[in-house]
Amino acid sequence: MSLFLHIASFPGEYRLAVTDNQSLLDYALWRPAAPDGVGDVYLARISTLAPGMGGAFLDLGGGESGFLPLQNGKEPLTEGQTLVVRVTRAAQGGKGLRLQQEPAPDTLPDKVGLIARGPTPLVRLADHWPKARIIVDSAAASALIPQALRSRREQGFHALPADIAQACDALEDASVALPGGMQASITPTPALIAIDMDAPPTSTGWTKQTAQFAANRDALPALLRQIQLRNLSGAILIDPAGLSTRKRQALLEPVKVMLQDDPLRPRCLGVTALGLIEIVRARIHPSLPELLSSPHGRALNALRRILSDHPKASRLRGGVGIITALEKDPQAVTDCIAQRGKPLALTLDPSLPDFFWTTDHE
Repeated sequence: MSLFLHIASFPGEYRLAVTDNQSLLDYALWRPAAPDGVGDVYLARISTLAPGMGGAFLDLGGGESGFLPLQNGKEPLTEGQTLVVRVTRAAQGGKGLRLQQEPAPDTLPDKVGLIARGPTPLVRLADHWPKARIIVDSAAASALIPQALRSRREQGFHALPADIAQACDALEDASVALPGGMQASITPTPALIAIDMDAPPTSTGWTKQTAQFAANRDALPALLRQIQLRNLSGAILIDPAGLSTRKRQALLEPVKVMLQDDPLRPRCLGVTALGLIEIVRARIHPSLPELLSSPHGRALNALRRILSDHPKASRLRGGVGIITALEKDPQAVTDCIAQRGKPLALTLDPSLPDFFWTTDHE
């Protein structure tokens, strides 16, 4: 089987899609101007000890901070102490960076701050799929490939195949089509991810419960694949369609087997009293819904919409939120201008809601 890692260019971001030229196997968004920080190494200073929370808050420099859990057996920490740390979890879900202490290198910087960046999403996917050939659609995407990966690059520029692009677009939709006519609705909340499964009317000769059980069982692999592609993390509750609580218990073993293919090794904790399948998946990188709904994500979506739907626009007029987000990522605006071959001005319109925008034409 031939594997490919596509890099598709958009203003301020790249879609990274691992495929076998027939289906989407893995996916990530890469925003070079806004790395999530996972894997970054810092010289940090302890600003506040928080024994009641089991850790300490650390100053990472440049206005960044993070939380370091205390570990049994380690030497006691003191406020003002400096130490080397690595970011193990991105800021997400209203919580800041999570850190772990690292051995100090032979030489340290003179002041608190970043020592080394962690791997990019491209490097992470390339390492996870070592046999995948890298395909780019632009010179800008090609220039971002590190030297160690350039031997894996296919020659020339090739757009993302239409069916794969469609599968990537579908990841942004909260509604998921599943095998057998099943549907799933994905609703992220601050505390958990709620997934509701719905089944079409049964037309087999089986009893309703038997038919519904088979429909849920057959649809779950595709749903769990969507969880992985969208990087849905933390507590995940799945409400199967039309099954009694007793019948839902029978889905647990198939779910546990299916989860074994996920590199994050999620755990299925059982079925709640309300009949919900409870899964815990490690929070490391922000989920796709969180990336898309962030101020930065909404601003980049506006630029992408201008490329596809407003080719004659000369100006983006927007509320405070969207203009502020774009001003923090000037490269994204530069990318948009280069990809459309036409200037695009930004204008703040305080009369518009924060993330509302419109376009003006010459």
